[in-house]
Amino acid sequence: MDIQFHGANCITLATKQIRLVIDDNLADLGAKSVTKEGDVALFTGAHGDPSHKPMLLIDHPGEYETASVSIYGMPARAHIDEEGQRAATMYKINAEDLTILVTGHIYPELSDAQLEAIGIIDVMFVPVGGNGYTLDPVGALKLVKKIEPKLVIPTHYADAKLNFPVSQQDLDQALQAMAMEPKDTLAKLRVKPTELGETTQLIVIERS
Repeated sequence: MDIQFHGANCITLATKQIRLVIDDNLADLGAKSVTKEGDVALFTGAHGDPSHKPMLLIDHPGEYETASVSIYGMPARAHIDEEGQRAATMYKINAEDLTILVTGHIYPELSDAQLEAIGIIDVMFVPVGGNGYTLDPVGALKLVKKIEPKLVIPTHYADAKLNFPVSQQDLDQALQAMAMEPKDTLAKLRVKPTELGETTQLIVIERS
């Protein structure tokens, strides 16, 4: 599986059969949408319409399957911001013998039932920008310790090319607060199950 990071909380996961685009709200932040026709678009929270109509759009909890990829959307309490509490969806994705968790802008306290539903995770994407808009490093680290994924990939931090409605922490500051050193910084991540270790490691994927 090939993984790219496009800024904010936008990620693409590409298998041999299909491409999943997660949280492509880039057009709302002053950047260009990356969603194309034929993609599967997933949103963890509120969103606008993609610039190109995806093959499938998923923005609610439920179980979905397409092109040998299974997607389990789990309801979660959203992070509390100035608008108050909102609903959110976490996604557990199984593809090419990998289990991936996309948390989105959630509240960092998960129930035992939610943790049981999440189970064993290979790759976890977690926002770290904080400032009342999304998870801060403390909340992100709390989730990492509870879920214990093999790989952690931070998202949604300060980016000069994006116009966030609330300023976000710099990645270096966030990682320092999490006390996590990146194992590597890559332009694109290609993940194979056989290459994953037993302990949690952090990878930074550069914005494409």
